[in-house]
Amino acid sequence: MGFDVSFFLIPVIVVLVSFLGAAINVVREYERLVVFRLGRLIGEKGPGLILIIPIVDRVVRVSLRIVTLDVPTQEVITKDNVTTSVNAVVYYRVIDPNRSVNNVEEYTVATAQLAQTTLRSVAGQADLDELLSERDKLNQQIQKILDDATDVWGIKVTAVEIKDVIIPEGLQRAISRQATAERERRAVVVQALGEKEAAEKIAEAAKILNSQEGGFYVRLLRSLPEIAQQSGNMLAFPLPVELRHLFPPLGKNSDDD
Repeated sequence: MGFDVSFFLIPVIVVLVSFLGAAINVVREYERLVVFRLGRLIGEKGPGLILIIPIVDRVVRVSLRIVTLDVPTQEVITKDNVTTSVNAVVYYRVIDPNRSVNNVEEYTVATAQLAQTTLRSVAGQADLDELLSERDKLNQQIQKILDDATDVWGIKVTAVEIKDVIIPEGLQRAISRQATAERERRAVVVQALGEKEAAEKIAEAAKILNSQEGGFYVRLLRSLPEIAQQSGNMLAFPLPVELRHLFPPLGKNSDDD
């Protein structure tokens, strides 16, 4: 009976191929491998072709690309006791793969939970008007809080945007009435300022006309074409203003004689 070498060679080849397959790792440009050897952190490796020791090494693959985190709608009571619903989007990326794996368990879940609580906290400290009109300020405040909190996790928060603020329908009608009243107030103020400026200019013009002999009579002649264009029956008799000297001064009583 002959000795079959292939009976032992085939299993050895299978083991070697499996060993090489587990040892060779191809890491993309936007990825890093965090390597633990016998439980001890070795560090990050990549990109490119990375060789590890199977069974001895354990690797965690981490992406360095920006992650878009959609923060679910949060029910918030603002500083002026108005119930609103707020949602936002957070953009972040891993800048230190070692810390993102070693310092926190499931950094994606931890960042999402932190973003929700921070959104509720910041929105609850703002008035409704501030929440509607000063979103850039609140976005920067939320980003700073998240960035400081996630720095120990090796995460950089690049941007935060509040997407929508939902307020009750009854409050929407109240805000609409308030805006209408504000516009009407501004219209009345503008009209009053216009009348004031017109009165000042008319007073200045009257003073100038009164300082020149015959000035009012010339102004009267210039007003006749405007009177003639008016619809209806109207008779105008222009009289020289200088004739006022023929009449006694007004405001004097007959007892003064």
